Amino acid sequence: MSRSPSFSVKPEPNLKLDPEALQQWVVAFCIIRFDLEQGQLIEECYPPGLLTNEEELDVAFSSFPDSISQNQNRSSIHDCIFFFRIRRRKASEQSNVSNSEIIEIEDKEASLKSTEEKLTQRTKIRKNDERLNYLYGYVFNRQRHDERLKRGGEQKSVVILSHNPFSGVFRPLLQIMGPLYFDIGKKALDHIAAYVSTWPAPVPGKLMELPIGNAMLKVNLPPAHSLPLENGTIEESASSIAPFPPTNQSVPQGLFHDSDIFGTFRGILMQLWVLWELLLIGEPILIIGPTPPQCSEAVASLVSLVAPLLFSVDFRPYFTIHDPEFAYLNSLQEGDTFPPIVLGVTNLFFLKSLRNIPHIVSVGSPAPNSNRLPTKRFSSGRIPGRPEGLGLQQLSLKKFSPSGLLNAVKLKRDGPLCLMTEHKEAIWSTYAATTKPDTSILNRLIDAGMSPRVEESMSVVNNEILRRHFLELTTNFLAPFGPYFRATTPSEGSSPFADPPPLPSFSTDEFLASLSARGVGKFLSKRMRSNWLDLYRRFLKGPNFMPWFQRKRAVAEQQQHRLWRQARMKTNIQLFLSNMSELEVVDSFNAIERHLNGEIEALKCVPCSKCEAPRRPPVFPP
Repeated sequence: MSRSPSFSVKPEPNLKLDPEALQQWVVAFCIIRFDLEQGQLIEECYPPGLLTNEEELDVAFSSFPDSISQNQNRSSIHDCIFFFRIRRRKASEQSNVSNSEIIEIEDKEASLKSTEEKLTQRTKIRKNDERLNYLYGYVFNRQRHDERLKRGGEQKSVVILSHNPFSGVFRPLLQIMGPLYFDIGKKALDHIAAYVSTWPAPVPGKLMELPIGNAMLKVNLPPAHSLPLENGTIEESASSIAPFPPTNQSVPQGLFHDSDIFGTFRGILMQLWVLWELLLIGEPILIIGPTPPQCSEAVASLVSLVAPLLFSVDFRPYFTIHDPEFAYLNSLQEGDTFPPIVLGVTNLFFLKSLRNIPHIVSVGSPAPNSNRLPTKRFSSGRIPGRPEGLGLQQLSLKKFSPSGLLNAVKLKRDGPLCLMTEHKEAIWSTYAATTKPDTSILNRLIDAGMSPRVEESMSVVNNEILRRHFLELTTNFLAPFGPYFRATTPSEGSSPFADPPPLPSFSTDEFLASLSARGVGKFLSKRMRSNWLDLYRRFLKGPNFMPWFQRKRAVAEQQQHRLWRQARMKTNIQLFLSNMSELEVVDSFNAIERHLNGEIEALKCVPCSKCEAPRRPPVFPP
């Protein structure tokens, strides 16, 4: 991987680091070296002092491939890019954490709080922001072979730490920053940090142009509804859920919109619908890949499958035994409930230490000269130079044969421990899926053959097909909840100064009974088995439902207050009062006064850009 030719380092006297602006995108840049005697060492952390000692250790251990996953070839330089997600820690925290600390989800109380309580709760100080509980680390790792050095080489990692899961920004930034650091050293951190601090504040869901030297990064950021609440405010669209995904496929509808679903799960495409359900209901999943780039890409691809749902399950694109939460996971005994989490790992030790995790997925292809035997590349036997669909006969899991049946039985009997001797792309799970694989989608996928350039372009097409299908699948699945988020406007002849009617109350039993009576709709009825209502029951009990529902509910209530406020502003007061009795006029005056006081109260806290106090959303008294 070489430095982008469009980037050059040139002195710019007006380019100075703005630490506050930098923090909007990046927490810190780290340079980490692997020392033969001392292990992982942080050589640079820029700006300094922003991480605790415990966090520095967590970052260092997560920034290198496990020894078993390293590429064993003898080329002089091997570069790779991957990312991880770790929990932020305080200096006083202990290594042993409890189950409740591992998985933080919103309280599943049956009754929804009032609008005022919920909106006020979202105005807590920035330090309590859920978004700040995690750090995302984007890693450029270089392994350099040199017989003159101990162990015959060295390893270093350039790491970008951020509170934001903006892969579309940090991956291309690493492709510039990583090689640049190995060319000019620490000065690269100064230059990159100065450029990043000139960027405007990130705007979720928007296409942004971010200058970096002579280059320009054009990226679509994930939408607000896929991100944790920032500063307690709600900046989302209140459009109702409809079974019509957007026509513009370049606009992200969830996290990791640029992940390679097709390339990652190419060998087990038939299992994507099972995985989609497992993610939907929040089941724990262990993803095993030969290398950190492969396992982190697999986790990102899975998270992207459930867009536009707010994914509230903890996920770790690259998880190691050094993570402080490993001790708790490793202590779970048979019969204990495994917390909802998606783990991406490369160390086969996890097969034994986390043997109680119910769902295990193996993806990717090992290096040809690694210690484990390689699997065969996917081959469809197509005519070279002629793109064809990946039809049913071309996918190994679809055409019945006695040998194929025996292999499937053997794979299930041997279990995931067979990966210790030979890498296979497979899934081990006893979960019986409700959703049937869509063969029409599989038939549309294109086999690109072995040409890397053609394969990359065809993967783009295939990913768009798969992502659009699962977006449509998720949107239709969530559509029955639409009426609970439908904002209303004052009816003709009614007073806009009255309190808006409450949104329909939600009851699990009533919802399931109503859904059972009216059916799930044509789109899902064709793709789901007769027990589709069980999937909704699991979803309602799972960790994804309540955070998503409360978030959508708060957005809808805010939108409804906005609509009624607009109606009040457009009302001709004199005409409105002219046909009222004296008692009605007094009541209307009191209502107007109450709403005006609410407006004044909401505008009391409008901080300047340097104030840490959050802007409070309008809260209208009852």
